Amino acid sequence: MPKKQKFPYLLGSKWTARHNHWGWRHFQVVNRKDKGKWIFAEMVASCDPSVRFWINAKQLKDTTLWSAGWKTLQEIDRTEEDSEYFRNVD
Repeated sequence: MPKKQKFPYLLGSKWTARHNHWGWRHFQVVNRKDKGKWIFAEMVASCDPSVRFWINAKQLKDTTLWSAGWKTLQEIDRTEEDSEYFRNVD
């Protein structure tokens, strides 16, 4: 039985950074590398294809750094407010 692939939908996925990276927030995964137990994603800024970088794909699961899909600034702010609320509820 073949081993289950980690991050099967990584290629082509779209992400919004919580903070600017080289002046941009919206990125798309255009390439992936599997290096043993590590998986890397090549990110490209949606508005400037010359802005490219590789990150560990696990970082995309960190909601303090990335949000799946392309979000507006208002959606980002709302998500951060919700996160702050739930941290203070405990």
